[in-house]
Amino acid sequence: MTERYVAALDQGTTSTRCLVFDHQGRLVSLAQRLHRQSYPRPGWVEHDAEEIWEVVRRIVPEALADAGIDPSQVVALGVTNQRETTVVWDRASGRPVAPAIVWQDTRTADLLPSVCRTLTEDEIHERTGLPLTTYFSGPKLRWLLDTVPGLQERAERGEVLFGTMDTWLLWNLTGGVDGGVHATDITNASRTQLMNLRTGEWDDELLACMGVPAAMLPQIRPSVGGFGTTVDPVPGIPVAAVIGDQQASLFGQTAFEPGDGKCTFGTGAFLLLNTGQQVVRSRHGLVTTVAHQLDGEPPVYALEGSVAVAGALVEWCRESLGLIRTPAEIETLAASVTDNGGCYVVPAFAGLYAPHWQPQAQGVVVGLTSYVKQGHIARAVLEATALQTQEVARAMQSDSGVPLRVLAVDGGMTANNLLMQAVADLLDVPVVRPMMAETVALGAAYAAGLASGYWPDQHVLRRQWHRAAEWRPQMTCEARAHELERWSRAIELAIAWGEPPR
Repeated sequence: MTERYVAALDQGTTSTRCLVFDHQGRLVSLAQRLHRQSYPRPGWVEHDAEEIWEVVRRIVPEALADAGIDPSQVVALGVTNQRETTVVWDRASGRPVAPAIVWQDTRTADLLPSVCRTLTEDEIHERTGLPLTTYFSGPKLRWLLDTVPGLQERAERGEVLFGTMDTWLLWNLTGGVDGGVHATDITNASRTQLMNLRTGEWDDELLACMGVPAAMLPQIRPSVGGFGTTVDPVPGIPVAAVIGDQQASLFGQTAFEPGDGKCTFGTGAFLLLNTGQQVVRSRHGLVTTVAHQLDGEPPVYALEGSVAVAGALVEWCRESLGLIRTPAEIETLAASVTDNGGCYVVPAFAGLYAPHWQPQAQGVVVGLTSYVKQGHIARAVLEATALQTQEVARAMQSDSGVPLRVLAVDGGMTANNLLMQAVADLLDVPVVRPMMAETVALGAAYAAGLASGYWPDQHVLRRQWHRAAEWRPQMTCEARAHELERWSRAIELAIAWGEPPR
């Protein structure tokens, strides 16, 4: 009998990957390509959506070739993506009308007050589960409609299409200008600030508030279900799931029950807690989002805390400061000292996300003395991610009323043992990493496999989760309290530094 597989297309902030998995959830092949990051002005972050599509056209055939399989052996493809990144393209030509505005971009900060024309900030938060910040897609789309000549009128006539990166790729995969499917899933739609969280539909009052024509919006579908069939670059593969990257990670960690959670450490850090079919409103700076939806079933919701800069800070140390030659060297350099030497780094490159939501905050390095050396700065860089994670985890426990007993982690930064130990120390709970660290792609593959019947149910997937590593807390209560107090003061300085001068 011919062996069957599922594939995942994982479109991330810095690269795009195609991965093939077998029936045991084992990785069979992986093809990956980086794409350019553009920073044309302070606070602006852009991607070339056409470049990303060309990367996809290269890596999908490459992944199948590396696996030694025919496209007919792939029963389903799952798509997962960097969320909130905003693309608008011409319906007739398929060309983007402007560079994609990335989720980290803060150019809409001055625009936000004008968004509250017909709905207050609290009303927007109530309908969407999201605070009014630069993070989400709605204000980014409003900025494009305001600044690209004639775009508003063309959008109203239905001549241009909007989507997050999943929608852009799905449209191209399924035919593009020749009948491509213009759709998104409910997890990505829930990050636009244009969808009503309770109805799972585009909200007419939110659209009016942000001045977005409904004619340019994709159809919202369940995460696990049919999205058409590929035409390009490999024809004939059913696209059976679409899901935002952090929700895919939650799915890949098999966190299917209320109270299950995970934290992904990548470009940013994202902690999600499954709250079941209950919409839990945060009182401590988290966002309420959709975790996933199976076709024919109600949505499953989650609380999320997002940290904008985690692995991106290590990359900044490499690329902008020349402190290290490769990301892996940060751990070696940090391990050359026993502590941070009193130095703290607040990486507010895009303001501060959860739980502060201070878009005006700017990055600061505090506690510098003649004693501080490169190793201390490297250690402070890693501890910045752990300290931000601790803030989010504390807020999540306060909102959910459920004490955190263990933190499941994934993402590229989990290979850094010093960082993972710092997370365990500051959260005061064990940190565990599964055998399959590629949980974002695995979650997309699991979702596609469930939709296609490749796997019969979620219980089978749970049995495939295996622990690979564990870090237990070693820090004293006194040392932890000291670090958290110093971090709190550093956060206050970052917020104050970004305020306009008096």
